[in-house]
Amino acid sequence: MVAFQRAQQRGAGKLVTLTYDVIVLGAGAAGLFCAAQAGQAGKRVLILEKAFQPGKKILISGGGRCNFTNIGAGPANYLSSNPHFAKSALSRYTAQDFVDLVDSYGISWHEKTLGQLFCDQSAKQIVEMLLDECDKAEAAGGNVELRCGEEISEVTNEDGAFLVTSNGALHGAHNLVIATGGPSIPKMGASGFAYDLARQFGLKIIEPRPALVPLTLGGEDVLFRDLSGVAADVEASAGKTTFAEAALFTHKGLSGPSILQISSYWKHGEPIAINFLPEQSAGWLIEAKRTQPRTSIKAVLKEALPTRLADTLAERLAIPTELANASDKALRSAEERLARWEFRPNGTEGFAKAEVTAGGIDTNMLSSKTMEAKSVPGLYVIGEAVDVTGWLGGYNFQWAWASAYAAAQNM
Repeated sequence: MVAFQRAQQRGAGKLVTLTYDVIVLGAGAAGLFCAAQAGQAGKRVLILEKAFQPGKKILISGGGRCNFTNIGAGPANYLSSNPHFAKSALSRYTAQDFVDLVDSYGISWHEKTLGQLFCDQSAKQIVEMLLDECDKAEAAGGNVELRCGEEISEVTNEDGAFLVTSNGALHGAHNLVIATGGPSIPKMGASGFAYDLARQFGLKIIEPRPALVPLTLGGEDVLFRDLSGVAADVEASAGKTTFAEAALFTHKGLSGPSILQISSYWKHGEPIAINFLPEQSAGWLIEAKRTQPRTSIKAVLKEALPTRLADTLAERLAIPTELANASDKALRSAEERLARWEFRPNGTEGFAKAEVTAGGIDTNMLSSKTMEAKSVPGLYVIGEAVDVTGWLGGYNFQWAWASAYAAAQNM
């Protein structure tokens, strides 16, 4: 990785002011890809990264195998105050485009479930691929320089040029890209820096909140914490939105794919509903009473659910020991509750456990075609910093690639 090595080997204490065509703030998925695309278009690019290595979130994603895209990614898989904003970028750089790039590097991958694509070996392969893409800039007459361990102290815009002071050095460029993400997973160095910088340039912020995050339970629901470690395939709903995947009980509340998905739609104070037996049709308990009159609801539930969960649900339903002793009305009521068991989360586990951030820099401030700020020529915002949040399962990486591509094509 020539560009990365070159940045690490620069002389200690020799701070030089350089002029670039593009300065990219952040060496995550969006920042690296944007820099590579701009460099291959012949631009001189500088990437400034606060961490001491690039792509830290990429490396931990997908359990270390990087869920690098979702083959079904489309506008419907994203949340935003403007649901149409992501359409342009997603249509011009698709999941298949990124798959083709991965394939060109000989990186083997597999589809895990629901269109989610993972590396067979390691997320390191994606980071190495992105750095190699940056190195390809030289052959196109451009250049990408990556500097890690950089603390940015000031950013200004003077006479059409952006001036960035980092580690005591002043760097200038006609284009500035904000690709520093949101505040999710602060232990990885995440912060609200992008929002502070956006406000400095007059851009509005949609209130950020944790997304794809476990929910916490209190009150009567706290009793379900005793099920910590128990998982089941369910349907989780909030409002009109439903996800059918696994839910996991934790010592703090609820997690698992279906809960992480629904957390992005959940609003504080509102309930979420769990259908514990989504494959059962109406009247299934009454039919069980007819065919197995001497069995208990606990035994029936254990046929489809983990034992501890079946025991807990049966206890709360308070159906007589044998189904034969229960009225059809009581069984219908039990069916309805099992199909829509309401929990009232008292919060989330916050940005510390959130995979992404919902909200962010207002899309009304940006061009959907170029990701450029409407009021500040040459200023671009890409990736998680924007008020566009994908579902769990590779969608947020695809937004990173697509938004980065859109910005790079316009510079």
